Amino acid sequence: MKKEPVSRFSVSLPPSLLRQLDEMSREKGYDNRSLAIADMIRDRLVEHRQKFGHEEMVGTITLVYDHHKPHLQATLTDIQHDHHDVILSTVHVHLDHHNCLEVLLVRGQAAVIRKIADELIAAKGVKHGKLTVTTTGRDLPA
Repeated sequence: MKKEPVSRFSVSLPPSLLRQLDEMSREKGYDNRSLAIADMIRDRLVEHRQKFGHEEMVGTITLVYDHHKPHLQATLTDIQHDHHDVILSTVHVHLDHHNCLEVLLVRGQAAVIRKIADELIAAKGVKHGKLTVTTTGRDLPA
């Protein structure tokens, strides 16, 4: 892959904010400020793009639920079958006698992924759910 040229620009920061940036950069293992700032910019771009329904995103939907709750397993399975084109894979883990963890890997339009996550998380008996999305990587340089 051909390396993309870089552009330089200046950023003015108060000294206290610069100290915090340098501290965070060291703690996270960045070699320099530019790498830390580039990662922060990519993170904000991904967050910004997920708000548009037409953007393709990938992510996870994480659910914790009581599998003894009547009809819950069937409800979750029905929702997943309705969206088999977006759900790439599912991992199911038994946490204890009552509680299960389910993680769904998803890929599709941001609005569709959010709708599926909302539907799963709102199912009666789901104790906690969270949607985490990110970019496919095609639209961001390394």
